[in-house]
Formats: sequence, structure tokens, C-alpha cells
Amino acid sequence: MRRESRKQNIIIGIIVLLLVLTIGYATLQTNLTINGTSKINNSTWNIHFNNPTPTPGSVAIDTSAYQDAKAATKDSATQVSFNVLLSEPGDFYEFTVPVENEGSIDAMIDEITSTIQIGTGTVQNITSQTLPAWLNYSVTYSDGMPIEVKQKLVHGTTETYKVRVEFKKDITNAQLQDAVNKELKFVFGVKYVQKDDTAVNVPHPTSFTNDSWETIVGAAKAGVTTPYTVGSTKSVTLNIDLDEDNEPEEHTYTLRVANNSTPDECKTIGFSQTACGFVLEFADVITNHRMNPYTGSYTTENGLNNNGGWEYSEMRTYVNSDIYNILPDTLKNAIIDTIVVSGYGENDSTNFTTTDKLYLLSPHEVWKDIDNNENAGIDYYDKSYSNTRQLDYYKALDVTASSYPGANYSGAIKLYNNSEKYWWLRSAYNQNTSFFIVTGSGGWGNFSSSYISGVSPAFRLG
Repeated sequence: MRRESRKQNIIIGIIVLLLVLTIGYATLQTNLTINGTSKINNSTWNIHFNNPTPTPGSVAIDTSAYQDAKAATKDSATQVSFNVLLSEPGDFYEFTVPVENEGSIDAMIDEITSTIQIGTGTVQNITSQTLPAWLNYSVTYSDGMPIEVKQKLVHGTTETYKVRVEFKKDITNAQLQDAVNKELKFVFGVKYVQKDDTAVNVPHPTSFTNDSWETIVGAAKAGVTTPYTVGSTKSVTLNIDLDEDNEPEEHTYTLRVANNSTPDECKTIGFSQTACGFVLEFADVITNHRMNPYTGSYTTENGLNNNGGWEYSEMRTYVNSDIYNILPDTLKNAIIDTIVVSGYGENDSTNFTTTDKLYLLSPHEVWKDIDNNENAGIDYYDKSYSNTRQLDYYKALDVTASSYPGANYSGAIKLYNNSEKYWWLRSAYNQNTSFFIVTGSGGWGNFSSSYISGVSPAFRLG
């Protein structure tokens, strides 16, 4: 009885009253004074909603439990309303609704209003701070891209909005009690006016190869990167000084989508974020550089040999300054800070955790290596192995380390000037003073820190 009684109390009444289009037409007023005769062809201004469609999995409309309950309906050409009941954490109601420009005049968004009223409280603009902690609410385009002012709605075309309200799953007991019997009223309004020279296209992501960097960056910031499949590539031009004669030249390289998932392990404390989320890597080696100066096996000063690991390496400074600074501004400004965990060498005792824009990969991010011979695989020599994960790209190719029986490591091969090239990884090799490398055949090994080898950084957008 107590359990049933509690379930009946877990009730949140959500009323979403209005999704509104306001049509601005004043800018179409024109006075013509000319000699002769002028005729203006018939023009029409007709922007309206079409019928909404609920998303599968949305709560059923239960009028027996909530007498005002109703699915999303088009009340007029410019208004959609719905009243729903969300009874338990995890319940949601979502629908899509087309917005059609059936007129003959191109339009653009001039103003967006989004407000919430909780119970009899004050109406507030909707932000993450004004929403209750137990509620998710959003209005976006159907692919998840944000609706923003200046975006065009060309005549004869349709955009589709997606509206979602959700009773969050992961909430505290106090938050649950706060949600009981709360009634919320939402209004989301969009005002369209005649397009002018400031109008912009809606940046729907479609193809990593063909989309502009502006569209890719916008999609990454909105968390809408599903269309960018792992392994897809795009060219980027860098003004780089390859022969170190202080005369940079333009060279074109290929960036690859290396990761597009965030599994639960990414959310654990102390886990490297370098293979979490939307990760791009250079598909090949872009230049050559040493990891660190080398002054002998017994030197323990940070920044020499592999002492201090990735954190104190010359390479870390090089990729986060010299390489980062030559990236296109649109791309560079969208690169997010990444928590980077790296393995340590024989003169250190703990992994290194840094925050970087650009980073080299770790051994585990390239290879799967559960070696059956104790003290033989990279999971033994790279002490950060358990704090990292294989990137989606290499996982899809089933890339395994060269020490693994029946290994498959050709997917780790990278080229430089059309030839297979050794390239650096960021983890120090635990049994000596070197760093890990990928060999020309895609296998694993280690080099003295002063060796000049390939550089192929990665970074995250968001």
C-alpha cells in the first residue's frame, strides 16, 4: 500500500500552452514615384504551422487522470498547444511540427521568446537557471540544431521544429518532492519578417566532408554530430614551416572524425576525455619533431628524456602553440579544453593529468591490447591504459597491438609524403626513458625522446 500511495504522489502536471508564429509584414510597405507606368506582380506572405506529430515513446494522453490532457494540436495557422501529464521520472512528451513558407517572399526569424510560469509564480525567460532541476525542456529544429534569429525560411520551403518536455530520471528525493503536482506553462514564440541582407542559412549538419567549418563548429557546439560519421574526412590548409627555415608554406592535410560517442566510462573520475565526444585527428603525419631533449639515462629533470611525461614535454608545448596557432580561426576558436591523462616513465610514479587544446594519442586510444603474456603488452608498459579508451575509429577497424596473437594493426598506419611514417604517442614508456611510438607498419614500440619522429595531433570540438 505504501508503495502504491507513493507512486500516486509522483505526479507532475505539465501544460505547454503555446508555440506561436508571429508574422511581421510592415517592412513590405513601399511607395513608388516614377514617370510612366509600373506594375507589381502579386506577392503573398503565408507562413504557418502544419500538423504536429508526436514522437514514439512519448507519454500517452490520459484524460482519465488529467481532464485537460491533449496531444499537440494546431489550434490555428500560427499556434500549436498541448496539455500533458508526466507521472514518473523518465516520462517525456515530444513532437515535431513543420513550419512552412507557402508564400512567395523569403523570410527570416526576427525575434524569439521563450517563457515559463511555474504554478502561480512569475513568468520568467527560460534558461538553465529558471527551469526546475527535475525538468528538461527544449525547442529546436528536428535535428537538434538551435533556432536563432536571422535564420532564413525561403519561400516554398519547410523547416521542422522539435518540442520536448521531460521529467528527468536522475533526480534527488528532494527534487522529486518539489515536482509533485507542479503545473507549468510554457510559451515559445518565433516572429518571422521579410528577409534582408543579414539573413543566414539554418546550419543543418549533413556531411563532414562537404559542410563548411562554420556548420561543423555550430553542430559540435549544439551536440548534433550524428551526421558526421566516424572515419569521414575533410581537408584543412595550414601555413606550416616544415623545413624550419622560418618561411612557412601552405600545405593541405586531412582531418578525420576519430570519435563521436561518450560511453559511461568517460564519466568516471580520473578518466581521460581524449577519446570522449567529438574528436578529430589528423589522418596522417603533418610534421616531425622530438618529444624532449635527451641528456642521458639517469637524468631526472622534468622535460628531459621522458621525465615529467607528457605534462613537461617539449612536444606538448609545440603542438599547443606552434601547431594550434596555425589552425584556421573558425576551427581553432571551437576547440575545447580536454582533460588528458598520460602514462609515466621509470623516473616517475603517477600518471600525468593535464588540460590541453591539442594532444597526441595514447597507446590504448589506438590499439586494443589485452595481451595474454604477463608483462608483455602495452597494457603493462603504458600505466594510463585503464584511464583511456580506444577511439571509435580504431575500434571499428578492430585495431589490436602487434604483441597480440593474430594482431590487426595496419589500421594505425599513417603516411608522410606518401610514405609510411613512425609517429609519436603521448605516453611515456614505463620501463625506460623513452616514449611510445607507432611504427611504420602500425605496430607499437618506443623511441628515445630526442628522436625526430612524426607528429599527428588530435583535438575535440564542442
